[in-house]
Amino acid sequence: MEKMIAERYMIISNLGEGGMADVFLAVDTILKREVAIKILRGELSNDPITLLRFQREANAASKLTHPNVVDVYDVGEYNHRHYIVMEYVRGRTLKQLLSQRGALHKEEALDIMKQLVSAVKHAHDNHIVHRDIKPQNIMIKDDGTVKITDFGIAFAHDAVQLTQSDAVLGSAHYLAPETTRGESATNQVDIYALGIVFYELLSGSVPFKGDNPVQIAMMHLREEIPSICEFNPTLPQSIENIIRKATVKNKALRYQNLDKMLEDLNQCLLPAYANVEKLVFEEEEQDTMKEEEEKTLSSNIKEEKGSANKKKKVAILLVLSLFIIGIGTTVIYYTGVFPGFAHNPSLIIPNIINYEEELAKSTLEEAGFLAENIIFKRELSKTIEEGHVISVEPKEASQVKKNDKIEVTISKGLYFTIENYVGKTLEEVETLFKEKGVKIKITVEKKTMGDRPGGIIMEQSLLVEGDFIDPQEEKEIKFVVSARPEFVIPNIIGRPIKEAQKELQDKGAAVVIYQKSLNGLTSEQIEQIEKGVVVECNPMVGVTYTQEGDAYITLYYY
Repeated sequence: MEKMIAERYMIISNLGEGGMADVFLAVDTILKREVAIKILRGELSNDPITLLRFQREANAASKLTHPNVVDVYDVGEYNHRHYIVMEYVRGRTLKQLLSQRGALHKEEALDIMKQLVSAVKHAHDNHIVHRDIKPQNIMIKDDGTVKITDFGIAFAHDAVQLTQSDAVLGSAHYLAPETTRGESATNQVDIYALGIVFYELLSGSVPFKGDNPVQIAMMHLREEIPSICEFNPTLPQSIENIIRKATVKNKALRYQNLDKMLEDLNQCLLPAYANVEKLVFEEEEQDTMKEEEEKTLSSNIKEEKGSANKKKKVAILLVLSLFIIGIGTTVIYYTGVFPGFAHNPSLIIPNIINYEEELAKSTLEEAGFLAENIIFKRELSKTIEEGHVISVEPKEASQVKKNDKIEVTISKGLYFTIENYVGKTLEEVETLFKEKGVKIKITVEKKTMGDRPGGIIMEQSLLVEGDFIDPQEEKEIKFVVSARPEFVIPNIIGRPIKEAQKELQDKGAAVVIYQKSLNGLTSEQIEQIEKGVVVECNPMVGVTYTQEGDAYITLYYY
């Protein structure tokens, strides 16, 4: 991956990998701000369906300006790579929050829901149906602000349908019944998903779980959402009524728009709503009564025909036998008693990048994958913290079989990045390696550098700037370090001053020469003095001298 995109966005690190694109943390070098940049994988640029979905995401999100929707700053193509530049959100997904904390207090859940509903309402007002609202696509910033992301399968009312199956895209745990029936997506599919998310916020879990997405989707189609008040009796009926109205099977009875749902969220804890009755839908009651009437009628018919002839009984037994055989075959098919005749449905790999290991495992199991087929391996990462998912194979959003092996790579920690240590002291670098717990063997070559201070790293080899290493795997680095000149002062008394000065300087010493005064000497003494030679040395000849700091040798002469 290039470090600079469109001569503007500098890639810093990898944030995650999706089914069709990779997401990176980058810096906008013009506006000097952090951004997230989603780049379509090169091999997918020639796939018209993938490209159209990628462009649809950009178009859908770029139409929206709302405090609870991730902003899209820029869209473009660079070196045949399509990209979307978005707001970078520091925080965690709502799925991660729920995994860590479980059920939330009603006040916190309501605060999150008000922000979510407001954001989705804004999308609906702009004729955009998100179609994939789920906690994995909802970010929670450190200050509690909610941000909806991933409009990858969003559907504009005036857009063409991508494929015949495009109408049933989405996540099974949040799938509206009409979507399962193959009906076109409307605002009601988002409203249904919001109701399921509200339930999950208050219970810590989705209402339906199953072995595969089809089973879960059928539960949403046929079974009533469990009562949140039975899960937590302290919750007011007004809150459960919101969930019931958002998730009623018949979309005609559901909230028709999000204005009313937002109004109910704002008012449900007011004293006036403290004793509301449980919301019941007449049409559903009538359906139940009709079923009971049909059962009674069927029972009466059976009694009246109790004297049927033996041929009819034989026919009934034959039909019953065939029915039992069919049920048995189905059980064998779905349970996999005989591997060659086992049901192996297609599933979608969920996005688990950066999830903690346990959350990743539970998310895959919720998606329908078998625990024994989920294989974890560990390796170092450049950006992902220890214990979090680096990658999954097959990649997220890939369609695979339920019985296929899923390989999840977990970070066992960050690589240690070698820096340029030239100019630092050897002691500094040794301390750094010790503090970081890095097993690096340091080989030192000392080199006298005139009057330069000792202990300074002058050259670096074997490991160079930008190398990534395993902190626990011993590596070797070599430094050339400046050494303080150290020597025994030779006998330089009587030597010419300049010659003695040069000899000491060549050994690395700082030398000062000082001419002594003739004042006070007799003419006879002056005549005996040899001019221009060393008569005295400080420190004395024979002393071991180390050149460091401001130290120097003084040579005296006449």
